[in-house]
Amino acid sequence: MDKLAYQVVAEDIIVANHILKDVITKTPLQRNNILSQRFGCNIYLKREDLQVVRSFKLRGAYHSIQSLSDEQSKNGVVCASSGNHSQGVAFSCN
Repeated sequence: MDKLAYQVVAEDIIVANHILKDVITKTPLQRNNILSQRFGCNIYLKREDLQVVRSFKLRGAYHSIQSLSDEQSKNGVVCASSGNHSQGVAFSCN
């Protein structure tokens, strides 16, 4: 199946949650008073900056690397990023 045409289903989310549950930190939602007042509603920010690599990018990087077959992982991993994604990849490879 073409990866671009792949549709995420509930089972994919459950599997990803199982893979990530012992790796990521459960981060809170925090109400942002300034934005809530400005827009007249309750706005909450997901505090992914509390992850070990300070970004949500750890989730995708770890899941992708963990999902590699033995054959694929023998070839190594290349990351063309110097930011949050590369930190997630480095942590995941470690």
